[in-house]
Amino acid sequence: MEIIVSISDMKVTSRAKDVLVTHALGSCLGLAAYDPEAGVAGLIHCLLPVARDGKGPVKNPFMYVNLGVPQMMRALFNRGATRESLVLKAAGCGRMMHISNQFDTGANNFAALKKLLQVNDMRLAAEDVGGTIPRTMRLYAETGRVVISSCGRSWDL
Repeated sequence: MEIIVSISDMKVTSRAKDVLVTHALGSCLGLAAYDPEAGVAGLIHCLLPVARDGKGPVKNPFMYVNLGVPQMMRALFNRGATRESLVLKAAGCGRMMHISNQFDTGANNFAALKKLLQVNDMRLAAEDVGGTIPRTMRLYAETGRVVISSCGRSWDL
């Protein structure tokens, strides 16, 4: 069953037949996580790199890389995943409309992810980031296969 992960959303599954899919990865970060030993998969679509300090709790932590990714990891760990066996793959983080300025959201999203991974001694197994193309990302829960598609083409990540 195909499960849609919207912008600023996250889904985790233990059902082998599920396919987690997110569309419109432009400057947004898509992060797929798969643990072959626990048989659990997760996909998040983050819009912005960092939640700014504010008053009260953030309404939607999945909007932000610095809050959403750790929350997805906790959900995976709660289903038996371990840091050692997680396979992580990232996509998106592009520069849409060829805009280059200090608000390079795509690059900032990827930098926020890399910082989180470094602090937690984790690494990406693969990435398809940057550039100017929009991407769709599919994570097959049975195998952990990640397929990226854009502009009528598809490829494995």
